[in-house]
Amino acid sequence: MKPLIMALAVATMFQLALPASASAQQPNEAAQNELIQTLLKRIDQLERRVADLEPPKAPAATRPAASMAGMTMPHPESQPALEGPNLKIAGFSDINFSASDQPASKSGFNEGQFILHMNSNLSSKVTFLGELSLSARGDAGTGTPAATGFNAEVERSLIRYDYNDYLKVSFGRFHTPINYWNTAFHHGQWLQTTASRPEMTQFGGRFIPVHFVGALAEGAVGAGGLNFNYNFGVGNGRGAVISRGGDAGDNNNNRAWLVNLFVKPDRLYGLRLGGSMYRDRITNATNNVREWITSAHVVWTRETPEIIAEFANVNHENITTPSPRSNSQAYYIQAGYRLPMLEKRWKPYYRFEYIHIPLSDTLFQSQGVPNLAGSVAGLRYDISTFAAFKFEYRNQRRAPNVPRVNSGFLQTSFTF
Repeated sequence: MKPLIMALAVATMFQLALPASASAQQPNEAAQNELIQTLLKRIDQLERRVADLEPPKAPAATRPAASMAGMTMPHPESQPALEGPNLKIAGFSDINFSASDQPASKSGFNEGQFILHMNSNLSSKVTFLGELSLSARGDAGTGTPAATGFNAEVERSLIRYDYNDYLKVSFGRFHTPINYWNTAFHHGQWLQTTASRPEMTQFGGRFIPVHFVGALAEGAVGAGGLNFNYNFGVGNGRGAVISRGGDAGDNNNNRAWLVNLFVKPDRLYGLRLGGSMYRDRITNATNNVREWITSAHVVWTRETPEIIAEFANVNHENITTPSPRSNSQAYYIQAGYRLPMLEKRWKPYYRFEYIHIPLSDTLFQSQGVPNLAGSVAGLRYDISTFAAFKFEYRNQRRAPNVPRVNSGFLQTSFTF
């Protein structure tokens, strides 16, 4: 910038001096002093303007020094700025009131799960997804040391590389893509129409493995308008407690694997048809069992109507003690309809569900997996775009010779 200043100064001097030389060959001393002062002021103005135009210099403390290998690092002004991860958080929660005619049951309010969904873009193709839950404990304050008021749980934590629409690869803790509900409706009751999940896919339930720790490949292909989707996964199966995944490592040397396939045809927008297979070996203190799960689903995701139907068969074979294979089965069908009147805020729904655990299924029998035949009827009212009231009635029977239990639930669920 100094040569520029000098060139501008010389030009200014020439312009100012030219008239003076034309009018007199020998200017007096006073005129020369005035000319010098004018030139100095003009040079000072030019220096300030040039300084304003120059980019700011980084402080010396922030400028990179030479590397240990002796190579000079480029100045920050010559490198594009790097942005950090952009974390976005969404929250969900619900408050419930329940009452039942089951003997020794208590009515009252309870706080549902407090959920945080987290998403962060690590690059244009790499993303992180996390889900945390806080659940109220019934034994809060008891024991030594005293139990905390809430259980904290990492429900999902995964990193995904999106190569393209045909292939995405993820590593972490997932909701097992073994049926529709488990991956369509994560934690956060506001996401689903009903106040409750189907028993076969209940969080903390044991009929199917809700969580899966490992690697997952997924993608979608147009396939002539069929929109074919797939999931292939390998990882740790059920833990010693079969309601949990192998978060700290598998408890045997047999990896679980799964395949999930479904189509969503363009011509029947809202329709989804699919099926899944899951294979694992379960080892705990009393069981050494091969597990083979097959499932299928038919879903119509339009609100007028909404239909979700799923079936799953869980096949168990005892390896230690040869015995006949057992097949435990479960299914449900749910229907809802968004009423056109009253600003479309009302949505009645109904679900029938069934679970059968044969006596030959020694694993499920020892783990207390219950039978079920029951109905759920309810009404959802959307208070706003992000909050809803749900009124739900349940009639359930756990065994053929056990009386049915009637229950009523009122829930307010929301996202924030």
